[in-house]
Amino acid sequence: MSYLAGCGVADITGEAAECGMLGYGKAGQQTTGIHTRLHARAYAFADGERRLLLVVCELPLMSAGVVRAVLRRLPSGYTESNVMITATHTHCGPGGYFHHALYNSNTGGFRERTYGAIVDGIVEASEAAHADLAPAVLRLAHGELHKASVNRSKRAFDRNPAADRAHFPDAVDPQTTLLRIERNGRLTGTVNWFATHNTSMTNTNTLISADNKGYAASHWEAEDPGVVAAFAQTNAGDMSPNLRLAPGSGPTEDEFENTRIIGTRQYEAAAALYGDEIPGALDARLTHVNLSRVTVRPEFTGDGRTHRTSGPVAGAAAFAGAWADGPAFKGFRPGRNLLWDTLSHQIVYPLAPRLRDAQAPKGMCLPAGPVNRVRPMVQERLPVQLLRIGPLHLVGLPAEVTIVAGLRLRRTVAAIVGAELRNVLVAGYSNAYAHYVTTPQEYDAQEYEGGSTLFGRWELPALCQSAAGLAAAMRDGRPVAPGTPERIRPPRTRYRRRGSDVPHPGRHFGDVLSLVRTDTRVTARFVGSHPGNDLRRGGTYLAVERRDTGEWTRIADDGDWSTTFRWTRASASAPQASTVTVTWDVPADTPPGVYRIRYFGDTATGPFTGTTETFEWNRTVRHRRYNTGSDQ
Repeated sequence: MSYLAGCGVADITGEAAECGMLGYGKAGQQTTGIHTRLHARAYAFADGERRLLLVVCELPLMSAGVVRAVLRRLPSGYTESNVMITATHTHCGPGGYFHHALYNSNTGGFRERTYGAIVDGIVEASEAAHADLAPAVLRLAHGELHKASVNRSKRAFDRNPAADRAHFPDAVDPQTTLLRIERNGRLTGTVNWFATHNTSMTNTNTLISADNKGYAASHWEAEDPGVVAAFAQTNAGDMSPNLRLAPGSGPTEDEFENTRIIGTRQYEAAAALYGDEIPGALDARLTHVNLSRVTVRPEFTGDGRTHRTSGPVAGAAAFAGAWADGPAFKGFRPGRNLLWDTLSHQIVYPLAPRLRDAQAPKGMCLPAGPVNRVRPMVQERLPVQLLRIGPLHLVGLPAEVTIVAGLRLRRTVAAIVGAELRNVLVAGYSNAYAHYVTTPQEYDAQEYEGGSTLFGRWELPALCQSAAGLAAAMRDGRPVAPGTPERIRPPRTRYRRRGSDVPHPGRHFGDVLSLVRTDTRVTARFVGSHPGNDLRRGGTYLAVERRDTGEWTRIADDGDWSTTFRWTRASASAPQASTVTVTWDVPADTPPGVYRIRYFGDTATGPFTGTTETFEWNRTVRHRRYNTGSDQ
């Protein structure tokens, strides 16, 4: 049986100013502009009987509310079972698009503009992929990539049994997997899966960025126009791109360069893969699991006894953050936290033996379960999904799964469906979000990942049990009970921006304040307006243009790696006035010519444009060597 396949891509960039970023959870990390725009890349598949839709979104996390809204607008035939919407986990994207309050805590509430941009963009990409369905050849290939990840929680990893550790001799998951979509012998789409956190950009960065996976995607698309290239996540829970185990450290000490290098390594490893044609076979199963109330059977617990999960509780170690990627809150640390450990072990656990069995040795800090009854904080009923594309099986989980936890899930599914282990992948960050999943042994270490495993020590066995049920149903051609999905309640707090834009005193919107050139960079400053007036989804706030035979040609916009768009308030004395700074780092191969920079803004009365004077760029081509940091 042959395939039909289609690809689509759309802009999902949210608010570029004064919106808290999601991922690091830092109150001060508020957007101040754009380095690269964020995109949704969609892939539709059909085999004559069934269809699937995979959407890879350059977002920090995936919200169940976003997924529900998208599903309501998709063409007939796409359901929650056969649609996987997954996030790349950039930590430098606007937040505020969740219906659970914890994830809107630094955004001033629910951000309708950002939410709308994300939903509209995913729908647009999905509809484009569906409309693009046509006969295609799919190829699946695997390789290895080293020096793009490091285990940031080695102390926890080392607690795993020797047989698990032996599968990862370097304590990383080096497998890189590529699905190629070809038409008439030409590549039209790719999806790559590789486990590394999308945290090359640090928690001090305030420019919207798709981070290393976004760089890999845009680089491939620039190298091969017409290809839609996604770089998706798998079991990246304990995998960091910061190879020297410090934020913004590795391979270099520059976060932008680290992003480019780690992205380039993922691109090069993926682009080197080709693979064999795979036969047509699509299938899908999904069930909703109340992770607060799972009875886990002895064959999955590993100790021969039945255990139960509990309601979600964040541990003190969760508030410490992942130190290799960016510490979170002062007063908390990975491992032991004397105050919270003492309260839990001496007071709470003796009074609640069932809770102790589920959550010990966690030093409990935030009991999200009881809070959920007053106000939705975190999700408890969560989707677990299994998709099949030929020999490839994707275990869709709404969580950040460590490599050994992922290995156990993969082994569980592979044994039941009879697949090669390398052809079973955990697709983390999919369809919702429930923080981390560690092995019980890793959980006992109470590193950041263990402290963030909300439903306790038996969460992974519970998920293995659920995945086994989906795998058996798929093998036998049986349906599965859908379970009860989480109720998505309207957000209680909505963000409202106050005030209106005014120009600088004595100036007009769009006026050029300065234009500065160096040997490698052009910087223009404009009288601006608040970017929240119009997100310009599918458009741009800036343009770099070259004059060709009397006409102006756009050669870069705010989605290009070579540009940055920065917004600030003008001054304390003029708080409603804005300054916009456009920077163009001139690429080495830029030809001599006449150029200009333009800025596109909006006020309550409509759009406006600022344009610099023309300038000549006649520097000879630089022979700057970009190294990929192969020594690190």
